[in-house]
Amino acid sequence: MKDFSSERFLLQNGSRIAVIGGGPAGSFFSYFALDFAERLGMNINIDIYEPKDFNCTGPKGCNNCGGIVSESLIQALSTEGLVLSSNVIRRGIESYTLHLEQGSVIIKTPFKEQRIAAMFRGLGPLGDENSKLESFDNYLLDLCKKSGARVIHERVTDALRTVDGVTLTTGSELTTSYDLVVGAVGLNAKTLDIFQSICPSFEPPETTKTYISEFKMEPEVIDANFGNSMHVFLLNIPHIKFGALIPKGCYVTLVLLGSDINKEIASSFVHSEAVRKLFPPDINPDDITPCKCYPSINVKGAKLAYDDRVVLVGDSASSKLYKNGIGAAYITGKAAASTAVFNGISAAAFKKHYQPACTNLDRDNILGKLIFSVTGIIQKSHLLKAAMLGLVITEQDKRNNSRRMSAILWDTFTGSAAYRNIFLRFLNPLLILRLIWNMIKNTFNLILERIHLHKSTQRIK
Repeated sequence: MKDFSSERFLLQNGSRIAVIGGGPAGSFFSYFALDFAERLGMNINIDIYEPKDFNCTGPKGCNNCGGIVSESLIQALSTEGLVLSSNVIRRGIESYTLHLEQGSVIIKTPFKEQRIAAMFRGLGPLGDENSKLESFDNYLLDLCKKSGARVIHERVTDALRTVDGVTLTTGSELTTSYDLVVGAVGLNAKTLDIFQSICPSFEPPETTKTYISEFKMEPEVIDANFGNSMHVFLLNIPHIKFGALIPKGCYVTLVLLGSDINKEIASSFVHSEAVRKLFPPDINPDDITPCKCYPSINVKGAKLAYDDRVVLVGDSASSKLYKNGIGAAYITGKAAASTAVFNGISAAAFKKHYQPACTNLDRDNILGKLIFSVTGIIQKSHLLKAAMLGLVITEQDKRNNSRRMSAILWDTFTGSAAYRNIFLRFLNPLLILRLIWNMIKNTFNLILERIHLHKSTQRIK
C-alpha cells in the first residue's frame, strides 16, 4: 500500500468526487464531505449518479426498505443539523405492540416524546399520488444539492483506472474522470461487479432475501386497528426471524426478516391468526397490496471495501444485521467522508481511518446473530414465550429504569442500540432470575390445570 500522506492521494481545491448511488449512504457521504471541505476552506466537486427518481411512486422511486428511523438516529442527525422535515414523516410511532401466539402486549417508548419516524424511501407505493409529502431519500438528496452537489440521473455502466484517477462511463456514453469514486450502490450485483473490476481485493457482502409489501386502507381503519404502534411478531413460522406491520398514512408496511423468504412463507405469515386478527374481518390482505418485493439484505459485511481512490459505503460495505440500515449508512458515509477530506484517499488512509467503522459494525453483528439465535429458540418454545410475555406485561406498570426486558426488546426491534449493549443487558442476573421464575410459575400453573382437568374427567366418568 502507498503512503497515504502522499500529495497524490490528498484532496485539493477542485478535486472531483463521483458518488455512485443517491440513497442515504451516498447522500450522507456527500453531505459530510462537502461540509468537512468547507471547514478547511477547500472547494471540491461532487457528482451523485442516481438513475432513480425518488419523487416517483412504486418501483421507479423505491429503495426497498421498511422505512423506520430510530430515535438514536434521529438524535444523531439532529446534532448534525439534519432535522427531518414533517413532510417526510408519514406517522410517528409511539409504542411497539409485541404479538405472540400466547397473546400481545404494548411496549411503551422509553422516552416521553415521540421520536420514532415511519416514512417511505420513495414517494410511496404504486398508485399513491399524495403530492404534499416527500420521500426520505429525496429529502437527503436535496440537502446535498443545496450544499453544492450535482445529481446526474444516469446509470454508471463501466469504470476504468487511470494514472491519477478513475474514469466512469454511463449508459448514455458520458465519460468523466474523478479523483475519488464512492460506491453507495446497496447490493446491486451488476454495479458491485464494476467495483470489483477496479478493486480486485474487494469481496461483496453476503446476502439473503427478505419481504416487504404495502397494504392500502382508509386512514380511519388504520387508526382503529393499528394506531400509532409498530406491531412486532415473534411467531413460530419457519424462516422468519422477525415480522412487523408499520402504519404509514394510508398504508401499512409489512416487513419480514429471516432467510430466503419466498411467496409461500410470506403468505403463511400474513394469514396466521395473530396477524389476521389485526385486519378488519371484511378486508382480505391479499386484495389490498399494491406493492410487494423480495429485496436482498446484508448479513455479512464486505471485505476490503476500499482501494486507492475508491471506497464503498452503506450496505455495499457494512450494515447492521436485520436492523437500522439507514443508521449504518450514516456511520459509514460520515466515516468515509471524514477520511477522504482529512486523511487522504489512498487505500492506506481508508484502512487506518475508515475500516474501523466497518469493523465495529461487523463485530457487533456477531453478537447480533447470537441474539437472533436466542430469539429463534424463544420463538419455538411455548414456555419461554409465555414467560417473556408475562414479564413484559408486569414491567409496563413499573418505572422506565425497571423495564429491563421491555427495553431490551425495544432496542432489538428498533435497532437503536448496539447488539453488544443489548447482549450485556440481557445477562443482568435479576432479569434472568425473573424470567426463570416466570417459567417455573407458568409450569406449576400448567401442572395444576392438568391435575384439575384430570379430576374433572374422572368425576364425569
